Amino acid sequence: MAFQDEKSMKKRGEIQIHPLVEPLAYLLGTWRGEGRGHYPSIDDFSYSEESSWDHDGRPFLYYRQNTWNLATGAPSHSEAGFWRVKDGGRIELVIAHNNGVVEVQSGTFKGTRIEVASTELSSAPTAMTIGGLARVFEVVGDSLSYELAMAFDEHASQNHLTATLQRQSG
Repeated sequence: MAFQDEKSMKKRGEIQIHPLVEPLAYLLGTWRGEGRGHYPSIDDFSYSEESSWDHDGRPFLYYRQNTWNLATGAPSHSEAGFWRVKDGGRIELVIAHNNGVVEVQSGTFKGTRIEVASTELSSAPTAMTIGGLARVFEVVGDSLSYELAMAFDEHASQNHLTATLQRQSG
């Protein structure tokens, strides 16, 4: 697909949206909301979150997420990376986490539903080792919800996080 074909691109401000990214353009902008987390080896918790997606005209989205402990306001988890959009409704995520984990996920999107699962996970020498991650995102109107499943320690993959975010800008 020739990126120089301006007739096949839409504009977002002054930036041309790449044709592969166009089906996910609804993610562009900032989203905020709250979520809940649980896992057998930790106490349940609540968090606030801000996530954003941006685009510079190439066939991927820039992604950034920050969370804060809802009870204390203290910074919690952060991650950043790229959502690489491919032909045929396929997508690859490359994400680095502040806890020393780097993940590569692969999956599909159809309409406003995105499903991905880890294909590679790597941990810094002092970081925890995670056995697997899977995410499901769905956007309805100006509301984005997601679930994240995780395999960790002796526990099989199970729901770890659930959140709903509202569009702030786009």
